[in-house]
Amino acid sequence: MQKINCSVTSCSHNKTGVCYSNRVDIGGVTASTESGTVCGSFLNRYEYSDLTNNTNASGPCDALTCNVVSCNHNENKLCNLDSIKVEGTEAHIYTETECSSFDVK
Repeated sequence: MQKINCSVTSCSHNKTGVCYSNRVDIGGVTASTESGTVCGSFLNRYEYSDLTNNTNASGPCDALTCNVVSCNHNENKLCNLDSIKVEGTEAHIYTETECSSFDVK
């Protein structure tokens, strides 16, 4: 099971630094740096409230897809890391987030 560590405190799925979304979608098809990636699952806590009970599993998010074909960790649109880090201090929309585990091929 993958662990999504998240420092985006404004996200509805963030529960004490861990993601509790049903599924996390990392985007940024042609990214060449971390800042070219995004967490497509981001929902602003101020608009959507607290959604930390949104997983199909009994704990944190364990479903991670990745559309960043330029990332070294992408294997058939799935991340091959055991855990990733999503960042975006004071993000208001998903484009203000990024996958800091990105590693360009």
